[in-house]
Amino acid sequence: MLKLYYAPGACSTASHIGLEESGAKYEAQALSFAKAEQKTPEYLKINPRGRVPALVVEEGTIVENTAILNYIAAKYAPQLMPKDPVQHARAISLMAWFSNTVHPAFTHINRPERFASDVSVHEALKATGRENFFAALKEIDGLLAGKQWIMGDQFTVVDGYALVFYGWGKRIGLPMQELQNYTRWKDRMLARPAVKRVVEREQSILLTP
Repeated sequence: MLKLYYAPGACSTASHIGLEESGAKYEAQALSFAKAEQKTPEYLKINPRGRVPALVVEEGTIVENTAILNYIAAKYAPQLMPKDPVQHARAISLMAWFSNTVHPAFTHINRPERFASDVSVHEALKATGRENFFAALKEIDGLLAGKQWIMGDQFTVVDGYALVFYGWGKRIGLPMQELQNYTRWKDRMLARPAVKRVVEREQSILLTP
């Protein structure tokens, strides 16, 4: 059976939603960042980078949301990725952007020490991160204009990934209500049974008014 290692409210929510939507049988193992469980010797044997998500499959371990989500769709739920080669490539491109641009912008806010050891610049890093992160959320809001889901009429694993950032924006007090397309889409996401099960299991901030 598949085993997903995740941390509630972390980017691993994307893979958690992808698995739940796929209908594949899996075990979900929560790790506590507060207790540094992602840095234990036991977990480092699974993912030496000490990060989540990590998906244990028969052949070994897959890490990084983009890889895990593409694997889930290919192996268990082809309906969760576009069939058209161009649209498929665009879906991967969007998830890569989430991973290499949107997520790091947020990391500047809550983990400035990863980017500078000089504590005197941490507040500037946080401010710049906040500005860049909200700019990315505005771009996602624009991508959702006139669409039911982020890739169009088809729900895909990309949607679960995009939900992570809405929750993070809400967590740090950004004016998410100004992003009307994103907010309406978030409501559609939370109406999906699989998504609802995951956010309830993770006790997500998305459930708060």
